[in-house]
Parts: sequence; C-alpha cells; structure tokens
Amino acid sequence: MTLKIRTILFDLDGTILDTNELIIHSFLHALRDIVPPQFGREHIIPSMGQPLQDQMQLFSGLEEVSHLIAAYREINLRMHDEYVKSFPGVNEVLARLHEAGVQIGIVTTKMRLTTERGLRYTGLYDYIQPHAIVTIDDVTHPKPHPEPVLMAMEALGAQPETTMMVGDSIVDIQSAETAGVISVGVAWSLKGEAMLTESGARHIIHDMRDLYALVGLEL
Repeated sequence: MTLKIRTILFDLDGTILDTNELIIHSFLHALRDIVPPQFGREHIIPSMGQPLQDQMQLFSGLEEVSHLIAAYREINLRMHDEYVKSFPGVNEVLARLHEAGVQIGIVTTKMRLTTERGLRYTGLYDYIQPHAIVTIDDVTHPKPHPEPVLMAMEALGAQPETTMMVGDSIVDIQSAETAGVISVGVAWSLKGEAMLTESGARHIIHDMRDLYALVGLEL
C-alpha cells in the first residue's frame, strides 16, 4: 500500500500528552499573588499552546515575567510525573505509524527539557525522530509562525503535500496552514472542536486511530 502521508508532526501538550491539569495547576501556582481571586482555568484555557512568556505577560499585565516563568517551571517539573499521561490510543497509533514507516516529529512551544521528559515518561520517545523534535528553545519565531513546522520538515526531508500537523490549538492550525502542510485538529482539545474548525483545520479527528484512514493505513 502506498501511504498518502509520509510525515506527521504532532503538537505535544493537549494533543498527544494529557498535561492539561498540570499546566493549569502550574499557572495558578505561579500567578497566585498576581491575579484576582476569581482568576481560574477558564481564563487559562483559551491561550494554552502559546509561548509561556506570552501567556504570563497576558495574565499578569507585566512586561518582565521571568520570575513568574521560573515559578511555573519549578512546580511544573516537581509535579510532572504525577500528572502527565498520554491520551487514549496515542501509544498504539504512534507505534503503528512508526512501524509503517511514517516519519514522526514534534512541534511544540514547550521547552526541550520537559518535552523530552514527557515523551520518555509516556514511552513515546522511541517512535519519534529525535532530530525532528522542535521546541521553543530551537526557534526564533514560535507557533503560530510557520518556522517550527518548516524546521521539522527540513530535518526530515519532508514535502508539504505529504505532511500533516496535528494539534489542539489555533496556533497549531495557523502554523501548519502557513507552512503549507495539512492541518488536523483533535476533538479532545479543551478549546473545543468548533474553534479548531473555525481556525481552518482541514480535518478533525475524534479518536487517535482516525489518523489511520487519513494516512492510508487499514484500521
């Protein structure tokens, strides 16, 4: 069988790794003396997926947020293994894609330390081409700019017409579409399926195994 798609790039948080509660908890901890008492998860969810510095500046109203980022990362690292797990079907699907010869990369606004830690902890690291893990540490312009997607594609020698970018947020879809690759949104996004459709996602998957049909593999 000839595969329709040869390369799949995945966002990390909220797409293949369920880190949602860890992220929300980390923000609430870091911002506890900065934001009003009514500040909660509903204020955090819409911007999840954006660079951490941008989010901290948005939530705090401060320009200098290095102390808030440090507080976020401290609690995030400390609580990491207690909260992080892969979403249902992710390990099975990435193993099958890898076995079928699909190139797999990661494009995330997360730093490399916690990106690789999460992939190793959940057993996903072995299915991914390590040179195609693009983090916030590797780029000048993070998502929604196309640079991270283009960088991962270059590392894999991938072509846009046979490449997918799978993500849970608007910035994933925007980065994919601007880079000319096929954008795929995940319906389990905390931001909602409708938001991904409205942002231009060409496909929406409701189960990770839905990728098989898009790639050209039998279920």
